[in-house]
Amino acid sequence: MSKVTELHEKWSEDPEYRKAYDRLGPEFEISRSLIEARTRAKLTQAEPAQRMNTTQSVVAQLESGRTRPSTGALQKIAQATRTLLRINIDPARFE
Repeated sequence: MSKVTELHEKWSEDPEYRKAYDRLGPEFEISRSLIEARTRAKLTQAEPAQRMNTTQSVVAQLESGRTRPSTGALQKIAQATRTLLRINIDPARFE
């Protein structure tokens, strides 16, 4: 288990942390999906960047969640990693 996973588990015991994490969950999911698509394709950040006609730092920003990708950017990443972009809108879960 990584240190980050251990910290997340420990911090998840705090209701305020859990609430903030849950609120940001969809953004984390996008970042995770971008990283997974690239790593499954066995590409460095520079390789899809070149295919997208952009820079490695743009790919890094998208993967980190510092920049919210547009649907156009998501489509370019999907093409660069030879994956299929799917966007789902699921029913809300109310607590």
